[in-house]
Amino acid sequence: MTEHYRMFAAYNAWANGLLYTAAEGLSDGELHADKGAFFGSLFATLTHLVVTDRLWMHRFTGEGPVHRTLDEKPFADFAALSIARQAEDERIVRWADTLTPEQLSQTFTYTPVTNPTPITHKLAPAVAHFFNHQTHHRGQCHSTLTALGKPSLSLDLIYFLRSDGKEWL
Repeated sequence: MTEHYRMFAAYNAWANGLLYTAAEGLSDGELHADKGAFFGSLFATLTHLVVTDRLWMHRFTGEGPVHRTLDEKPFADFAALSIARQAEDERIVRWADTLTPEQLSQTFTYTPVTNPTPITHKLAPAVAHFFNHQTHHRGQCHSTLTALGKPSLSLDLIYFLRSDGKEWL
């Protein structure tokens, strides 16, 4: 199971790299245009992903920035957001490399931002959610890029495995 999560951490960084490269050339108007995604714009959705990744990583490790809302806007521009994304992806990869089967089977308690009631369950489902959540919102980012008339991206896990992720095949 730990190898599975290490693969997802590497995949996550790879997919985010493609997504951010595709978004680099967008104007501020395009980045902030509401295209109907859950958080509206590409910028807001990308920001949500960094914010929630930081929330989960703080829950997992007790370290890193803490945000108070899921739609917090801590980044002034795309350059700052991009730097934060890359740093968070590196941190996620390093953390995934430390996971053990024992840790994944232990109980884990956290308090959601949206509800002050503590939740307790095994760590493994929280880690699975963490990576699934990223994939979910990257799909919205992909759709937003398409709505902006940008070329489609191949973000599937299998494409990662056939290129940069061959070590997991």
